Amino acid sequence: MPTQLVKNLVGRMIPTEINGEPAIPYQGIGKYRPNGQKYAPKISTCIDYPSDGNKLVPTLKSALEKAGLKDGMTLSTHHHFRNGDLVSNLIFDIAKEMGVKNLRWFPSASFPCHEYLIKYLEDGTISHIEGSMNGQLGKYCSQGKMKKTAVLRSHGGRYQAVQDGEVKIDIAVIGASCADAFGNANGLNGPSASGLIGFALADSQYAEKVIVVTDNIVPFPCYPWQIQGNNVDYTVKIDKVGIPEKIVSGTTEVTKSPDRLLIAELTARFCEEAGLIKDGFSFQAGAGGTALSIGNFFADIMRKKGIKARFARGGSNKYLVNALEEGLIEYILDGQTFDLDGVRSMRENPNHVDTSPFTSYNYHGKGNFASMVDVVILGATEVDLNYNANVVTHSDGYLLHGIGGWQNCLFSKNVILPIPLFRDRIPVIKDEVTTICGPGELIDIIVTERGIAINPLRTDLISRMKGSKLPIKTIQQLKAEADAICGPSKKPNLSDEIVAAIKWVDGTVIDVVHRVIE
Repeated sequence: MPTQLVKNLVGRMIPTEINGEPAIPYQGIGKYRPNGQKYAPKISTCIDYPSDGNKLVPTLKSALEKAGLKDGMTLSTHHHFRNGDLVSNLIFDIAKEMGVKNLRWFPSASFPCHEYLIKYLEDGTISHIEGSMNGQLGKYCSQGKMKKTAVLRSHGGRYQAVQDGEVKIDIAVIGASCADAFGNANGLNGPSASGLIGFALADSQYAEKVIVVTDNIVPFPCYPWQIQGNNVDYTVKIDKVGIPEKIVSGTTEVTKSPDRLLIAELTARFCEEAGLIKDGFSFQAGAGGTALSIGNFFADIMRKKGIKARFARGGSNKYLVNALEEGLIEYILDGQTFDLDGVRSMRENPNHVDTSPFTSYNYHGKGNFASMVDVVILGATEVDLNYNANVVTHSDGYLLHGIGGWQNCLFSKNVILPIPLFRDRIPVIKDEVTTICGPGELIDIIVTERGIAINPLRTDLISRMKGSKLPIKTIQQLKAEADAICGPSKKPNLSDEIVAAIKWVDGTVIDVVHRVIE
């Protein structure tokens, strides 16, 4: 029988059941409150582990066999090696060789290198993916080819799902650039150094079996231990776990586009005029060319004012590292490293601190860092007249991006989306976004090359910007300008078939993705 659909608080029809499990509709900011205790794996005993601490097994296949890999299990991986990951594909090569079927892959994110796994989705080795999908994996899902419904979560939402027992990991495989035989591991040292490996923290704490895979075994103790060996069942040494040059994410240079530079400049000028850039403030920006340019403009303003930021939230890159080393920033609180300068800085500088989704983003905890950030710079594929935003699908309906930490960052004090008014002559501002990933009440400022729109809920910012010479407009005015240039937006051609669910930070379902009719 078809799954029943119900309307959630943002007006989207969502299923009451996903892959045989109950689904809770989105109820609004802070409205859903979980009950019960945190999930915990079975109790282990030291009797079952070597007294000399040596947990090395000869191959990854033998580790998976010892961990009891079988049909229908959930396997998790992390994405700190980004497009240089050599571990995830290997896991499913082995699963195929063992004849194991119907596996749920639970990555913290996927990258173009994981297009390789489509063949295992097609032959049934992998049933579906619950994790951010990019590129061809997202397209494959959008075409309705995945055997079960995909589920996308934010970085903090992933930690929440594991902690709450919503997703029970059978086997976690953690790639590390450095480890000892006991299982202590980090991403700071060795030829495949990727920086921190905090996205694997929940996996190490809550999975039934944990395997650490490295190409760099060092004598005990491997320190610092970002992953604690007391949580690890087996360690494996392979030839190479990752390609460090490919951990680079997105654009690592400031934009040269005149329009994007203008957006960056307008964003920085707005923040300065609104009084958001002040001594001791904090900020977070991504690794895209526009975001990097905004970071540089922020640095110029801090130099001019003779002030410094108390901390910046990473992903780190060479520009953020330069600001730390210049003394413009006191601390980088880093969730992932976007380039090798970030790796070096984290290894060498005690003020470059590695964090995890637990500390930064987990919504079901006793607070997190995200809400403490003064200014956050985020992207979006679409925004609508109610300031709702989309980051996972494009205007054609294809699922081609992941959520990352985007949803979690919406709880920062001032959320700014610097976005072009149109892409490829398709307006970015819509009457209604294709997929709601974040509710408009949490999005404060939209900055485009043709003007800045302030959410009417932010009366404080509107008051501060009265008399400004910046091009302050309504979001309706910005949409009208885009439509006049490009013509009104066309809705994507979608079927009723649901191919993916978008979870909110609290585990409720805020929207779904429908199959694209080609």
